[in-house]
Formats: sequence, structure tokens, C-alpha cells
Amino acid sequence: MLDLRAHFSRFLNTEPGRLHFAAHSHHPWPDVTRDAHLQAWDDAARLMDDKWEHVLGPVLEEFRSHVARNLSLPDSTTLAVAPNTHEFLKRILSCFPAGRSIRILTSDSEFHSFSRQIARLEEDGDVLVTRVPVEPLASFEDRFEQAAAAGHDLVFVSQVFFSSGFVADIERIAEIAGDAMLVIDGYHGFMARPTDLSGLANRAFYVAGGYKYAMAGEGACFMHCPPGWGARPSDTGWFAAFGDLSKAQGGQVAYSEDGWRFMGATFDPSGLYRFNAVMRWLVGASMTAEAIHDHVTALQQDLVRQAAHCAGFDPSSLVVPVRESRRGNFLTFERPDAQAVYDRLKAQRVVTDVRGNRLRLGFGIYQTPEDVTELVRRIHQADAFRKSSIGAPVSA
Repeated sequence: MLDLRAHFSRFLNTEPGRLHFAAHSHHPWPDVTRDAHLQAWDDAARLMDDKWEHVLGPVLEEFRSHVARNLSLPDSTTLAVAPNTHEFLKRILSCFPAGRSIRILTSDSEFHSFSRQIARLEEDGDVLVTRVPVEPLASFEDRFEQAAAAGHDLVFVSQVFFSSGFVADIERIAEIAGDAMLVIDGYHGFMARPTDLSGLANRAFYVAGGYKYAMAGEGACFMHCPPGWGARPSDTGWFAAFGDLSKAQGGQVAYSEDGWRFMGATFDPSGLYRFNAVMRWLVGASMTAEAIHDHVTALQQDLVRQAAHCAGFDPSSLVVPVRESRRGNFLTFERPDAQAVYDRLKAQRVVTDVRGNRLRLGFGIYQTPEDVTELVRRIHQADAFRKSSIGAPVSA
């Protein structure tokens, strides 16, 4: 089976013996990213004032070509970049006229960059939010369609829900959205599941970045901006007029017509360098999003099989069953002692993730079946420690 651990040596060997099963969070970076990070520094020293012509020229062009290829986008110029997806959210919200509340249709399982912001705007009456519960999973799209009948200005839905790993039917969501602006949060989908946006390229915004499954770290987020939607966001930076700065502005602020209209201002470009290095490495290794997901799926099935007799890790504890194909690259176990299990595994040098009563185990191409077997051994070890602690006499 695939073994790419040697390509992650700098991350994996920093703390030998640590098992990282939280790939949905801070994914380890492949070794090629270190040279790319240094290249960003060297280019800044070499080019100085001319750096941005290089960054916003060939570096950005390569970045956009990689994203477009992996998402089957017909035109890479629809892509804007930003240090984080929160910047894009603010620009999306700024597309709507002032003076009335923005009607938003979403789910109850959106990532914090969105859910926190709209909750705060909701306090002031700037937005009116309808949140459709994702669970029960099988009926989500049907219930979402019923809620959409009321009419909304913005529809915002994750491609893969962070609370469970369940995959939304984004093609159907696009049909349900009607005339509303549609944003798909793809951060748990990009480079985790094969994603073809060719049929949605003229309809849906799609936001994601390099921090998670793209293995490039922070500061390399992007948004696909469908033509004709959100022509003049009021939250705008000077990059949004790139190419038009020397032209007369007339009575209005000028915008580019492609993805540049959602650009902001000066940012740290090192993330773009790292992202490009990862994508080049993946191409050289013939690793597509489909191949990555296939590898992960095999590891997930292996874990469920080996851990079937571990209390709380049996198949019945999974929020999304292992037989369900609509699942991202992490498994979610529902159990009331999730925090305690997380703590015990951390003591065994196993990195996982906990959200309330749900323990999430993430998988990536830096892992092998041997890692899964070792994880199960440490799960048994942590459980044995718990039982011995319960049975031990209380000291005076």
C-alpha cells in the first residue's frame, strides 16, 4: 500500500512516536514546503520593490492553475486569493445593499469563520438567518429545500460538514438556491474528495484553502467567483482594481470583472509558494484528490475493522457509517466521554480532535496501515489505563 511518510520526514520526525490523526485540522506539510517557504524569502530579498509583480504574476498564475485543475474549473481567472476565508465572507456580505437585513439560509453545522460572524451580525439585526439542522443526515437536502421556499438573499452551505464528515449534495443545493447568491464552503472537501465544479462554475462561489487537506499551511485561501455575481463588493482592497489603477475612475470605484474583484490588499505570499510546491509534488507522485480519498477510505475501513471491539469505537458509534460513501476524510465517533478519550489518547501521544460529545479522527496520505494498527493498540492501552484508574484504591 502507499507509503509516503518519507516525504513528510520533517514533520513526522520532529516528535518520533507521535501519531497524528487530526488531518482535518493542521495537516502535516510535505518536506517540499520548506524549500518553497525559503524561496519566498529569497525572492523578497532578490526582487524587493518588484516582488509583487512576481507574486501577482507567475506565482499567483501557477496557484490558480493548480486550483482550477483540481476543481475542473474552466477558467482560472475566476479565482481570488486571501490569507483566510473570513476575508471572503466579509466581501460576500458586503455585496448586498445597506439598509435592510440580509436573509441567509444555511445549516446548523457551519465552520466558525462563518457561524460566529453571522451570529454577531444577527444580534444587530443586520442578517436574518434560517439554520436547517444537518441531522438526520438522510433528509437534509429535502428539509433544506423546504426551508428555501421562503426566499433568501444568500445560501451558504459546507461541502463536507465539520461536525460529522457528511458530504452535502452541492449540485442539488445549487438547484435549491434559486436566485440567491450561493457560497459553498469547500474547506473540508478540497483535496479530500474529488470535486468537479465545471457544472457549477457559473453559479456557485467556492471557498477553501491550503491549511487542511492541501497540506500547504496557513495564508493560502482562495475563492472561485462566478461571473456576474457580486460585481462590486463594498469591502474592497486595492488589489481588486489590479490592471485598472491607471485608468480614470470617473464617478465610481473601478473593479475588475474576473476574480480580482474579490481581492483584498497586501498579504504574506509564502503560503502561495508552499501550496504550489505541494501541488507540483502531488502531480509528480500521480496523486489526485481521488487517489488521496481512496487511500484514506481504505485506512478508515481498516480502523473500523480493527477497533470494532474497542468500547466507543465500534461501528454503531459512527455519526456517518463507514458504508456511507458521502463521507469526508475523517471519522466522527459520538460518545459522551469524547473529551476524556481525547485527553487519554493525547497522553498516549495520539493527536485527535474533539467537538462536544464527538471525537474526530482524520486521515491523510502521510499515514499507513501500520499507523492504524498502532493507533488501535494505543486506544486499547488508553482504555486499559482508564479501567485500572477506576479500580485503583483512593490514596489518603
